[in-house]
Amino acid sequence: MKLRLAALLTVVLLSACRTPGDVVDEKTMGVYAVRSACPVVGVPAGTGDITLFNPPASKDSRAIDVTAAITDVRGTCQDAGNDIVSTVTFTVTALRRHGGPARQVVLPYFDVALRGGTNVAAKRIGQAVINFPAGVAHGWTRVQATVRINRGAATLPANVREILTRERRAGDPEAAQDPLADPGVRAAVANATFEHLVGFQLTQDQLRYNATR
Repeated sequence: MKLRLAALLTVVLLSACRTPGDVVDEKTMGVYAVRSACPVVGVPAGTGDITLFNPPASKDSRAIDVTAAITDVRGTCQDAGNDIVSTVTFTVTALRRHGGPARQVVLPYFDVALRGGTNVAAKRIGQAVINFPAGVAHGWTRVQATVRINRGAATLPANVREILTRERRAGDPEAAQDPLADPGVRAAVANATFEHLVGFQLTQDQLRYNATR
């Protein structure tokens, strides 16, 4: 059983006639999985909420002026041509302390292409504009953010693809070895893996508040 489990590939390519989860061979118990060149979409921890105070220097709950959150995050990907185009749409919902007169609040957000989990390949700062009608405490807006990733940068080198997709049978010396245990293979996979992240562009004080509230 251990040999059979070891024969499962962590990252392999999907052939045109198979779907994810298909058993490749009943003897090896290998299973096909999919690695997409499209980036994973997400909101980094601690950046999906923002709180504005009045006065700004106060952190007293009685001084909270506006709170807002990023919700309903959706991603689409155009995986064709020389560039991979990832588009994220999300809703910013906001609540102000009092209805009061009509008011506009501008909240900065970031739009990042992250490579290998740590390297910022591209970053853009945008603005989510919330308009509160007179007497209304709730407001919202829909935002769209797009990044382009060169296909070559998101493609595994041929030698790494060969290592990951090589057939491994129970009893073979390589069957019990995870190909990603090789530092070179692991680094190549990480280097070709992108994330498309969005969140509020927070100050250090705002980040600290989100982490400790």
